[in-house]
This record gives sequence, C-alpha cells and structure tokens, in this order.
Amino acid sequence: MAESSAAQKPWRRGSLDAPPLSLSEELKCSICLDVFTDPVSTPCGHNFCKSCLNQCWNNSQTYNCPFCKEAFSKRPELKINTALRQVVQLFKEKPGERKPVVLCDICDDIKLKALKMCLVCQSSYCQTHLEPHHRITHLKKHKLIDPVENREDYICQKHEKPLELFCRDDQMCVCLLCAATDHMNHNTVAVEEESGDRKPKLLNMQSDVQRLIQDRMKRIQDIRHSAKLKKESSEREKAESMELFTDLLRCIERCQSELLEMMEQKQKAAEKQAEELIKELEQEITELKRRDTELEQLSHTEDHLHLLQIYPSLSRPPHTSSSTDISFRDTQMSVEPLRKAMIQLQETLNEKLSKIVELKRMQEHAVNVTLDPDTANPKLILSDDGKQVTCGDIQLKIPDNPKRFDTCCSVLAKEGFSSGRFYFEVQVKGKTNWDLGVVRESINRKGIITVAPEDGYWIIVLRDGNQYRAREAPPVSLSLRVKPQVVGVFVDYEEGLVSFYDVKSRSKIYSFTGQSFTEKLFPYFSPGHKKEGRISGPLIIS
Repeated sequence: MAESSAAQKPWRRGSLDAPPLSLSEELKCSICLDVFTDPVSTPCGHNFCKSCLNQCWNNSQTYNCPFCKEAFSKRPELKINTALRQVVQLFKEKPGERKPVVLCDICDDIKLKALKMCLVCQSSYCQTHLEPHHRITHLKKHKLIDPVENREDYICQKHEKPLELFCRDDQMCVCLLCAATDHMNHNTVAVEEESGDRKPKLLNMQSDVQRLIQDRMKRIQDIRHSAKLKKESSEREKAESMELFTDLLRCIERCQSELLEMMEQKQKAAEKQAEELIKELEQEITELKRRDTELEQLSHTEDHLHLLQIYPSLSRPPHTSSSTDISFRDTQMSVEPLRKAMIQLQETLNEKLSKIVELKRMQEHAVNVTLDPDTANPKLILSDDGKQVTCGDIQLKIPDNPKRFDTCCSVLAKEGFSSGRFYFEVQVKGKTNWDLGVVRESINRKGIITVAPEDGYWIIVLRDGNQYRAREAPPVSLSLRVKPQVVGVFVDYEEGLVSFYDVKSRSKIYSFTGQSFTEKLFPYFSPGHKKEGRISGPLIIS
C-alpha cells in the first residue's frame, strides 16, 4: 500500500516552521487529500474523513494517528465533529472554491489524489505512481495533462488515441491516425498551437463581455436613477397638488365663515327691525283700543255738550305707522362677497398652475450634469460621482492647466451646450454663499475675474446668507420672500435666455434676456469660501 503523502511531509500543521496554509488546505484530509467528508477527530487532535480513518485502521493491527503517528492503546470511538462539518459545508457552498477531485487509477487500497493524467496510457496518477513517467525514457514522451473526470473527451473514440491535433478545415480535434486517414489533406496543427492562436481572441471576447457587463450595469444604474427621479418628481407633484387643494379648502372655509357671519348679521338686523316695528304697532293698537272705548262710551252718552267739545279731537285720524308696507329687502343675503372670493381663489389657482406648468416645461429639458475636475480650483473638493462640490482650506497639489480656475473657488461642468435648451437643478440648502449659472467657454479663469454678461458670465449669487444678486453690470439686488432650497437653471440658447427658479415655490428668481450666445455654454458652480474654520456645506447637483 502506498504511504500517505502526509506522512512524507517534513513538517506538521501548527509547527512554527510550517508554511501558512489556506482555508482550503486546512479543510483537507491528509489521507485522501480531499475536503473532509464527515470529519472526525483523533485523541491527539488531528482530523480525518471518517471513512478514510476507518479504512486505515481496518487494515492494521495497531491504531496510530496517520498524521503524527501517535499510538493508541485501543481503537478510539470516532464521532463526527459537527462544528467542523458545518465549516466544511459552508466552504463547499462557496462558488469556485473547489474543483472535482480525480483519484489515482493505480492505488490499490486508499486512493490518493491524481496529479497528472497520461493521454497515451489513459490513466490518472498520484505523485508516487507518476514517477515512472519522469524516469523511463519512452514514458517521458507520453502527453501529460492535468487530471480530468471526463477523460473520454481527450481521447479519439474511433482509434482510442490522444486528440493531439486540430483540423482547421473541419474545426475539430483529431488523433494522429485521423490526420493520416480521414483528414489526410486537411490543414492540421497541434492543439497547443491552435489554442495559443485562440487565446488572444478569447481575451478580446472576454473584454467585449466585460464591456457588455459594464454597459448593462450602467443601464441598470441609469434606470434606477431615472426611477428615483420620477419617484421624487411624483412626490413633489403630490405635495403641490395637496398644497393647491389645501389653499382651495382654506379659501372656501374663509368664504363660508364670512358668508355665515354676514348672514347672521343680516338675520339679527332683520329680527331687530321686526321687533321695533311690532312694538310700534302694538302701541298703535293700544291707542286705537283706547279710542274705541271712548267712542263706545260717547255713543251712549246724554251729555251732549261734552260730546260736542271732544268731537273735533276724535274726528281726526289716529296716529299710525308711516308705512304699512314692511320690506326686508335690505336684510336679504348678498352673494357678492362670495363671488369676489371665488374670483380671487381662481386667480390664485391660475397663478400657481401657471408657475407649475412653466417650470414643468423647463424641466422637460433636464440634462445630466457632472463636475469637471480639470477646471476645479485646487481648494475645491469634488465627490467621486461628480455631483457635489465644497471648498476646503488646503490647496491640493494638482497640475495646472489652461482650463483650471487658479484664484476663484469655481468649477465648470464637463458638459457644454451650443444649441437648443437645457435645464439643471442645484441644491443650495443651508449655505450662506454660492454662485450659480452658465458661462461661455472662453472666459478668463486666471487671477482676479470680473463676472457680468459682457465677460461671459450669466450667474446669480448669494452673499452673507441673505443678499441675493444677479451679476448684471451693475449688479441687481434680488428681493426674495423665502430662501431657495433648490435652484433650477434654464437656458434657451437661440432665444438668448438664462432663467433661475426657486424649485420649491415654483417661482422665478431672475432672467437674463435678450442675450447673444456665440460659444459653447457650460454650467458654472462656486460653493463659497471656507468660513471661520468650518467647511461650508456642498453644492449638490440634483
């Protein structure tokens, strides 16, 4: 029986002079040289496959550890090391960690791992049984390859000879007899030569596949980014719709409250008028009843002198209300305030809808904008994705070039535009200083720079947290009710228009109109200088 290769090793696992082992080596049985199957441990602490160790001891009168040769007085009871078995199972489940093990065809008892396979002998050999192929002259000429399970794929099924040649006419592997018979006049070469010719093509194919993978991954990233933007846009539209309906409900509630109050006041006035009229009529009734009584008494009196004396006063008509036509026209409800309120509401809604439609029209021309590191001032810090910029206090050691700003803490986008319309948004939330806009390609980028349309700059700026200006010549102060959190920039190249919007409120901040563009325009960003030892927050391209 061939000795275990483990017993021939000059060192032991765990010894100080042992070379470091990989996890795959640590999980291999030193008898079969394969990954453990049902691992068991000996009293000396070494691990083996249960079947390998039982097979070793079944053929021996003594019970020694196959690794360290320690002898045991009686055969140890073997129990599976469950913890080690779980580790082995996890290792086997890792893709690409384990290749099929081919065993030696010559070993009689314990099959050792094959190191090579001979295509002529059509057998696989362990290190011990491979030795004759390195020593005997005629065996040295045999073709050795790494051991494989599917050895029939390497042997001619017709002649049972190694497939050593490749027929380029029929595009197939053949043996020497095939080349001398069926492929006699064909263009045949050694399989090594054909394989060598094809490897560069395989590398090119691999490169193409990798490019396709990267392209698909980029498309997935773009789709996810687009879906995210659409979700954010949908959320904004929901919020805007709720805001509009909230305004509508508030206006209706206000009109309802005013109308009810007006109706209550009118009702109280009508009730008061009615009460006063009733009181007056009741007084008249009392007076008329008194006169009726007097007339009744006089009609039966014998005092003719008294009757004649009071007759003139009784013959005069009694005092009654000036008008018996009681009108409540003044107390009727007027719908004029309600009509005016609804008109006002309609105007408010139309204004808001107009702003939404206008900005939506601008956003249809949104472009992907990324920062160009070749233009960035050495103090600027750009994010890896080219979407954020902030200003630090350390000047980076980067090469200068004609495109780089050397004094102003500014940076341009990689993308330039020389026609059509384009739009982009920048988050400025929490910042106290920033510059945003577009510039022409030929602007001055060195030293002290003047910024105005005639210098090729169409930008707006924020200074000291609340001073907004459009950099016209001279600068124009901007009065904004609220601080913009996200600024939208829209350019119509042919119309000579550059407009800035507060995205949240959907309101226009400022517009440069009547401009004449003759060069490529680039988005322009400046996050402001570092203040009081703190780095100001970044400008973020949405």
